[in-house]
Amino acid sequence: MREDILADFKRSDYQIENFSQFLKNEDFSFTKKAIHIAGTNGKGSVAHYLYSIYRDAGYNVALYTSPFREEINEMMIVNDEPISDAKFLSYLEQYRKQFEKYDLSKFEIETFIAFIYFMECDIDLAIIECGMGGEEDATNIFTPILSIITSVSLEHTEQLGRTTSEIALAKAGIIKDSVPSLVGSLDEEDLKVINDYARRKNSEFHTCGSYVHERLISDGYSFTYAPYSDLEIKSKSLYSIQDASIAIEATKIINHVLPVSETNIRNGLLSMRFALRMDIVCEKPLVIIDGAHNVEATKNLADSIEKVAEGRPIHIIFACFRDKNLEGMLSSLNYMCDDITLTTFPHERARTEDEYFLYLEEYSFVNDYQELIQQKMSDFPDDVILITGSLAFASLAKEIFE
Repeated sequence: MREDILADFKRSDYQIENFSQFLKNEDFSFTKKAIHIAGTNGKGSVAHYLYSIYRDAGYNVALYTSPFREEINEMMIVNDEPISDAKFLSYLEQYRKQFEKYDLSKFEIETFIAFIYFMECDIDLAIIECGMGGEEDATNIFTPILSIITSVSLEHTEQLGRTTSEIALAKAGIIKDSVPSLVGSLDEEDLKVINDYARRKNSEFHTCGSYVHERLISDGYSFTYAPYSDLEIKSKSLYSIQDASIAIEATKIINHVLPVSETNIRNGLLSMRFALRMDIVCEKPLVIIDGAHNVEATKNLADSIEKVAEGRPIHIIFACFRDKNLEGMLSSLNYMCDDITLTTFPHERARTEDEYFLYLEEYSFVNDYQELIQQKMSDFPDDVILITGSLAFASLAKEIFE
């Protein structure tokens, strides 16, 4: 089911007051056991790893993530099955007048439909990924059994704060009274902000440990995260090891509530494959698509791509949304590649040639991204071609190879 099913709902600003009033009017509360995950990067991957581990253990598990790639249904999954069109439409029609009355945004509507759907399902655990935020995020309407914050960096500064400390505090808002919390690898100052918030909430505070012995293997990485040795993931993105480690640490914290075995962890990690994350779509030339869309993500991507390239020249095709830190993203990528070519793609938020004007002396621009991809593949058959800058752009590029 395509996104235009919600085309009538126009509001997209970042607020929660209307949604709170709507939930109060409906007397709705979400009471299933759930893990809540926030973070600038990595939250989707951590959510999927946890989902896979608990499914392997035989639990009935719901998963809510965003954004979707092709259809809204992908956001709301129970036991490997996306919500049906009929079920989604039935909720939409049942609550349409109230959605309109309270002027809810698309994400608020999607979140409510996911939550009410999960409440009707026989599930042992729901894994809920935040949208962009934390404290005021539409998903932040329940008490989880564990709150996870994967990472903090400068993004969505208009909504979340101008410094990483302010953003860390906003994301810490998912931590609830007497509920354990877990954070990934953070700067010392951001870690202190979240730790202080957790202390005020009487939350048992955990940090993710360090993985060791990472090794690039044929179809991913092998690594050790105590107490487990020689774990494997089907991803050639180095940053996925950190996401997998956070998921493992999370299972330890709530093992008394939802126990899993070492075998469940190994199988769960191994069975996950991520589209649009160091996604190899062609071997010769080696074409890699990655949805990195902020500075932290492009820095992580640069570390990963160099290992996979193994000394071959790297040519980057780049397109992003106009509200992104273009200068920071290009700087993160520029040092490890031979050239970057800018382009655009069909989306209302995509940067056009005019919006790249400050960078056109240093980087070339090609308007037709499909033609550009074909040309680069023809010109550099023995090299590496990386397509990145936006999840939406990465998704469109992937369609060429499918």
